[in-house]
Amino acid sequence: MSDNKSTRRELIKTGAVAGAGLVMPTILSGVSHTSFANAPTGSTVTLGFNIPQSGFYADEGKDELRAYVLAVEHLNGKGDGGMLQTFSSKALDGTGILGKKVEYVTGDTQKKPAAARASARSMIEKDGAIMVTGGSSSSVAVAVQALCQEAGIIFMAGLTHSNDTTGKDKKANGFRHFFNSYMTGAALAPVLSDRYGSDRKAYHLTADYNWGYTTEEAVRNSTEALGWETIATVKTPLSQTDFSSYVAPILNSGADVLVLNHQGENMINSLTAAIGSGLKTAQANGKNFQIVVPLYTDLMAKGAGKNIAGIFGTAAWHWSLENKAASRYLGTNAFVKSFGEKYGFPPSQAAHTCYCQTLLYADAVQRGGSFNPCSVVEALEGFEFDGMGNGPTLYRAEDHQCIKDVLIMRGKENPANDFDLLELVDVAPAEAVTFDPKIFGRELGSCNLGA
Repeated sequence: MSDNKSTRRELIKTGAVAGAGLVMPTILSGVSHTSFANAPTGSTVTLGFNIPQSGFYADEGKDELRAYVLAVEHLNGKGDGGMLQTFSSKALDGTGILGKKVEYVTGDTQKKPAAARASARSMIEKDGAIMVTGGSSSSVAVAVQALCQEAGIIFMAGLTHSNDTTGKDKKANGFRHFFNSYMTGAALAPVLSDRYGSDRKAYHLTADYNWGYTTEEAVRNSTEALGWETIATVKTPLSQTDFSSYVAPILNSGADVLVLNHQGENMINSLTAAIGSGLKTAQANGKNFQIVVPLYTDLMAKGAGKNIAGIFGTAAWHWSLENKAASRYLGTNAFVKSFGEKYGFPPSQAAHTCYCQTLLYADAVQRGGSFNPCSVVEALEGFEFDGMGNGPTLYRAEDHQCIKDVLIMRGKENPANDFDLLELVDVAPAEAVTFDPKIFGRELGSCNLGA
């Protein structure tokens, strides 16, 4: 623990840049430009942005769309170029993708897998989208990724955290820039043990779907490995709004930590119920009772308000990152500047993820010299890069999972405004959260041209 802890602290204090000698191929094997799905023949190329435009995640979807629009502008040579200025690959030059102007269409996932597949299918079949990206749900990501594999279209996942997306449900045509549940557990557990001790008893409330299951498993396994005991794991329906009956038994269960494996409205409501029941100020087993939220999003933090004060969780990125951890996270300030000047407020981690996914797809096409999905796969597999706000980053060939640092965040006690709710307290470097891709089973398979 001590060696890992010092490494984490050093990342925050110095922002030291690791991963020198990044591999950045410029020209690949040159897979044929023809005979693949939706091969662009004119002067434009169409991307499909599949986002939640209705329901609770609509606000998050709006932020994702803002980022997508900004990415398209930068690809087409408009604005200040954003992270094209800092991206270690210099293949993109603001003239579109392979000289073609970038256009886009949008769809509404409704946070429902069936609706998301239907909107993605429409963008592919009716609009000729050659790449589909977006979403704010792991179940949506898994469903759309499978469709894109069948259709021979590249899928660049948006906000999806379940292990399954690049685990048991991984596809050769799909890539994920966001981190996963395993990485959350590996990053968070040492910090929790350091701050709260190794002699802790945890009670898990877990949303009853695949993200909840994999997050609970990851946090439970990682904390138990450091000495914690799991007292109970209780599943809660996705439709649940009143969590008082689920919270009521916890203080008498023998637990002294509550882990809320919830997202979105579920997290806001369950945390509100936990705070309302007095758990945050309670004593149990001679210790101060603690609450943990494994994954933070900006939308959740805003919805939960002051209830998140002092509560630990993980995040993929934060708009203050480069100012807090210096040059290691180069690109953050460039993106925040572009986004802020256009929209008047800082971007969320969902916006950052979606912006990066768009540029990384375009860069892979440019470096490979073709829109052919197999050329894109070849360009992205094993691709190492920097300057995109996450530090040195790898798109791993074995599972198409992005390997990068994981941030440990804590709810601020006295936030300055609605965009200043979380503070960076620790960093788990990429090497501390890297895992064997074989643990989730299933082979990646082969890319599909769709022709």
